[in-house]
Amino acid sequence: MSPRAGLDKQTLVLAAAELADELGMEGVTLAQLAARLGVRSPSLYNHVNGLKELRTLLAVFGLEQLYAVMSASLVGVSGEAAVHAISRAYVTFAQQHPGLYDTTLQAPEQGNAELEEAGARTLQLIISVLSGYELGRTGELHAVRGLRSILHGFAALRNKGGFGMPLDLEDSLTRLIDSYIAGIGCMRTGD
Repeated sequence: MSPRAGLDKQTLVLAAAELADELGMEGVTLAQLAARLGVRSPSLYNHVNGLKELRTLLAVFGLEQLYAVMSASLVGVSGEAAVHAISRAYVTFAQQHPGLYDTTLQAPEQGNAELEEAGARTLQLIISVLSGYELGRTGELHAVRGLRSILHGFAALRNKGGFGMPLDLEDSLTRLIDSYIAGIGCMRTGD
């Protein structure tokens, strides 16, 4: 059986990303994807080896998209402004693409070079932003974990409607990142 004309991995991933954003990752099934694309589920196997591979492709795509928006946010900024820029880009991405964002959260599968590379590229971007703080290699990694935890917590609460008080969310995020920057020196290591 030959693959349907116009149907390829990229088309599948883009449609699956839309489904993830609309229905959450639980809603991304081969049956839902086939229905979205107007094909029968078995035709998808001409392009992916099942749901697991599709989710891995989504994770790579999600990391690439997150990297792109964070990288674009850094044009013309450095230092504290850069930390604020990637933070806003991260939270905005999570808000605009909640399902796709969820795919970026797990650690890359060992042995999956494409997923490892996409994760490492994003990690290196954040490390480059934090490099001016001279934290040492281990300190940079602790600082990345800290920033990621702060941003994920903020994004998750925002996405779930957890901020009900009539208080400006952008101001809250700015103050949160200012606090992170003020304390970043405690991440410094001697390596």
